[in-house]
Amino acid sequence: MSGLPVTSVFNDGYIAERYEQFQRDPASVDESWRQYFRFAERLGGAPGAAAPASPEILRKVAGAAGLASAIPRYGHLAVQIDPLGSVPPGAAELTPEFHGIRESDLRDVPAEALGVDGGGTAADVITRLRKTYCRHLGFEFDHLGDEKEREWFRQAVESRQLTAPLSPDEKKALLQSLTRVDGLERFLGLAFVNVKRFSIEGVDALVPMIDEAIAQSAQTGTTYAVIGMAHRGRLNVLTNVMGKSYERLFQEFMGKHHKTNSASGTGDVKYHLGYTNERMLGGKAVELELVPNPSHLEFVNPVLQGVARARQRTAGGERDESRVLPIVVHGDASFPGEGVVAETFNLALLRGYRVGGTLHIIANNQVGFTTDPVDGRSTHYASDLAKGFEVPVIHVSADNAEACIHAVRIAIAYRDRFRTDVLIDLVGYRRHGHNEADQPAFTQPKLYGIIKGHPTPREVFGARLANEGVMSAEEVAAMDKAFADQLGEIFTQVKEADTQAHPTGDTQGAPSPDVETAVRAESLVALNEQLLQWPSSFSIHPTLQRTLPRRREAISNRAIDWGHAEALAFASLLVEGVGVRLTGQDAERGTFSHRQAVLHDVATGETYAPLAKLPNAKAPFEIYNSALSETAVMGFEYGFSTAAPRDLVLWEAQFGDFVNTAQPIIDQFLVADRAKWGQDSGLVLLLPHGYEGQGPEHSSARLERFLQMCAEGNMVVAYPSTPAQYFHILRRQARSQRKRPMVLMQPKSLLRLPEASSSLEDLSTGAFQPAIDDASASAKEAVRRLVFCTGKLFYDLAAARAEREKSGTWGNGVAIARVEELYPWPQERVSAIVDRYPNLEEVIWAQEEPKNMGAWTFVSPRLRASTGTQLTIRYIGRPERASPAEGYFAAHQEEQARIVNEALTIREQSKRKAKV
Repeated sequence: MSGLPVTSVFNDGYIAERYEQFQRDPASVDESWRQYFRFAERLGGAPGAAAPASPEILRKVAGAAGLASAIPRYGHLAVQIDPLGSVPPGAAELTPEFHGIRESDLRDVPAEALGVDGGGTAADVITRLRKTYCRHLGFEFDHLGDEKEREWFRQAVESRQLTAPLSPDEKKALLQSLTRVDGLERFLGLAFVNVKRFSIEGVDALVPMIDEAIAQSAQTGTTYAVIGMAHRGRLNVLTNVMGKSYERLFQEFMGKHHKTNSASGTGDVKYHLGYTNERMLGGKAVELELVPNPSHLEFVNPVLQGVARARQRTAGGERDESRVLPIVVHGDASFPGEGVVAETFNLALLRGYRVGGTLHIIANNQVGFTTDPVDGRSTHYASDLAKGFEVPVIHVSADNAEACIHAVRIAIAYRDRFRTDVLIDLVGYRRHGHNEADQPAFTQPKLYGIIKGHPTPREVFGARLANEGVMSAEEVAAMDKAFADQLGEIFTQVKEADTQAHPTGDTQGAPSPDVETAVRAESLVALNEQLLQWPSSFSIHPTLQRTLPRRREAISNRAIDWGHAEALAFASLLVEGVGVRLTGQDAERGTFSHRQAVLHDVATGETYAPLAKLPNAKAPFEIYNSALSETAVMGFEYGFSTAAPRDLVLWEAQFGDFVNTAQPIIDQFLVADRAKWGQDSGLVLLLPHGYEGQGPEHSSARLERFLQMCAEGNMVVAYPSTPAQYFHILRRQARSQRKRPMVLMQPKSLLRLPEASSSLEDLSTGAFQPAIDDASASAKEAVRRLVFCTGKLFYDLAAARAEREKSGTWGNGVAIARVEELYPWPQERVSAIVDRYPNLEEVIWAQEEPKNMGAWTFVSPRLRASTGTQLTIRYIGRPERASPAEGYFAAHQEEQARIVNEALTIREQSKRKAKV
C-alpha cells in the first residue's frame, strides 16, 4: 500500500492524486483512503473537487475510516493475552484522537460510509471491530504479502464462523481435557516429589489445542499427524494426546524402562522420548507420531519437517500435502533465540522441503530458565521472527481455554486453505521452576509471587462453566476427584507389579556387508544409455554436450569416474524399487561440476533430470539444491530417512568442513538415536575431504570427530578411494536391511583423476572392499614396510613411488594398502593383509591430517590389534596442530611432499624379531 493514511493529509492536490490512484487500482491505496473515496462517491462528488458534503463530515468519515482500518492491524496490542494480568501496551492508532476525531464523532458517521450495510453508525462498526480484534484473540496478518490471504483472515475473523461459542457439550469435554492435564501433573508432583518432569502447568491448554488441531485436520483428509516439541509438557502430550498409558509412564518414573536397539540399552530421559499410536476420530483412523528429541530444544524442527515430507508420499510416489499435519511446539525463549528456527522457516516454501504448512505453537512461559524476556529477545513478541517469513500470528491467553480452541480452528482453516505455516502464541506462565527441583523465586520473586496465588487453567475454566450454568461447582469438583482416583488405582497396580527394571537391548550393529551390490554389465550399459537421453528440443550447455556423451566411451574404456559411477548406482537402485533423495548446496550440479544430474536448457532455462525419467524406474528420484543451511537441511534429511527406511537418502556438503555447522544434528540425533530412542536412520553424509592446498576450511571434514563417536555399530564411516568402491557402498547402504547412518569422506581432486577411475567389470562383479591390499607389491617377501592410508593420500604415494621407479631410485621394500572402511574396523581384513608380508619390519599409518586429527588416534589401538605385538607401528603425517591445514599453498606443498617422502623412505633398522 502506498501513500499516507487519509487523516494525515488534507491537501486537495494530494487527495486528487490519491483518488486517481484509487480509480486505477483500489488495492494500491490505504484502506482508510478506500473508505473515504467510496463514501465521497456515494455523496456524488469527486474527492478534491467541490464536494456536496461538508468538509467536517468528510473529516469525520476519514477519521472513522482510519480507526476502522487501524483496529485489525493494531488490535492485538490491546488484547489481554497475559493471564497474570499485565496491562496490554495498546497503541495510539487505536484511539479516535490519533485519527483527528473524538469518540463522539463516530455517532455522526453512518455505517455505510465505512462500507457496512444494514444501518447504524460508525460507532456501532467500531464497537464490533473492537470486540473482534481487541478482546480475546490478537491477530497479526497485515504483514502477509498476498492480499487474498489478508482478506481471508479479515473475513474469517469478522464473520465469527470459526469463533462461535462452544456448545455445552464441547465446553464439558474441554474441561475434562484440562482436568486430565492438571490432574496428571498434580499426581506426579505428589507421587514423585522433586523429580524432574518439566510440567505443562501454566500452558495446560496446549493439550486440548493439539487435540483440536488433529480433529479439525482429520475432517479435511489428514490421516497422519507428526508432532515435535521440547521437553516442557511432553509427558502430558505423550499420555493425553498420544495415548501412552499412565501405567507405562509411572513405570518409567520408577526406573522400569523399555529397551532400546543398542547393545547397552542406554535409553534417554522420559521427557525426550517419542511415541507412535493411532486414534479414531469421527470414524477415521489417524496415525500419530511424536518425534523424539534431545534438550537441544528447537533442533527437532527440521527433523519433524523431514518426517512429514516422507509421510506425505502416496503409493504412486507422489506427494499429498493434505495427508499429514505437522505440529511444532516451541519455547518462548528458544523460538527467537535459536537460529535453527529461522533456518527451518526458510525451508517452508522451497520445492524440496515444503510440507504444505506447519502449525506452530509457542508455549509461552514468559521466562526462560532464569532469563526475563528483556534479556532474551529484541522484539516485543516472542513470535515476531515468524512475521519475517510472512507467517500469520494469533496471540491468545492460556487461561482462556475457549479462545484457545478458536485460535486453533482459525489456524487450521488457514493452513488447509493456503498450505502454508501459521503460528499461535499461547501466552501462559510456568508454575514451577525450569524443573520441579528448581526455585524460581530466586530470580523472579515478583513474578512467582503472582503465580503462587493464581488459579490453575482448570480452575479458571471450571469456575466459568459454573457461572454460566453449564456445570455445577460440585460436578466440576467430582470430575477432578474421579480422575485423581483413577490415577491412584493405576499407580497402586504399577507399584505392586513385578516389571523388569532394565531390560537388555539387542545387539543389532552396523549394516551387514553381506548384500549383493554388483549389477550385470548389460544392465549398466542399458542404464547408461538411458541416462544420456534428453528431449531433442532440449539444448544443454555446449561443454556438457561434449563431456556427458563421453560416458558411452568411458564405460568400455575403464574410465568410469566418480559422478558416472554414482549415476549408475542411483539408476540401478531406482529400477530395483529403491527411492533416492539427494540434497545439499549445489547438489544438482555438484560443487565440483562432477554430477550434472539436472540439465538446464540454455535457451529456455527449463530443467531435465534423466535419473527422474528412467523408463523402468519403480521408485522416485529427488534431487534439490538446498538453502544455504546445514543444520536445518541435514536435520530435515535425517527426519526423512527415519520415515522412509527403504529409500537411499543423502545430504552432501559443499565442502566437508561445512558439516561443522550441523554438529547438534550429528551429535544428538545421528550417532545416538538408536541408543537413546531405538530409532534407525540410513542417512548418508557426503563430505568432500582431502588436502589440496585450499586452506584450513576446505581440507578437512573432521574425520576424527565421527570416529570418536563410533560405538555399538551406530554408523559406518568410510573413505572410498575408487568410483567402484563408491558404487558398491552406496548400493550396500540402500539394500541393507539394517539401516544405520553412513559418513563418506568424498574426494575432490580424485573426481576426474584417471588413476582413480574404474571399469565396468569393477561395478558388475565383486562388492565393497573394507580394505585393499597393494596390487603392485608382487614380491611380498621383499616388503619391509607396509603403509596403511586412506583416500587421496594413496594416489599421492602411488604417484611418487611411480616416479621413483621411473628414475631407478626405488626398491620394492614398501607396500601401500588402503583402509576404505574405518568403522566398523575391518580387523580380519587388515590382519590378512599384514600376514601376506612375511618379512615386515614395521607398519606405518600415513595420513594428511595433523596427528591430533584424522584417523590416527582411532586407528592406532585397532591397528595394533590387527598386527600383533611384534611389529613396530609408526605414524607419519602432519604434527599436532590447532588448525587442520596450512593456509598457504606453498606451505601445503612442502608439507605434503615431506609426508609422502617419509612414508616411502625406509630407515635403516634391525630386522624384526622372529615370530614366537
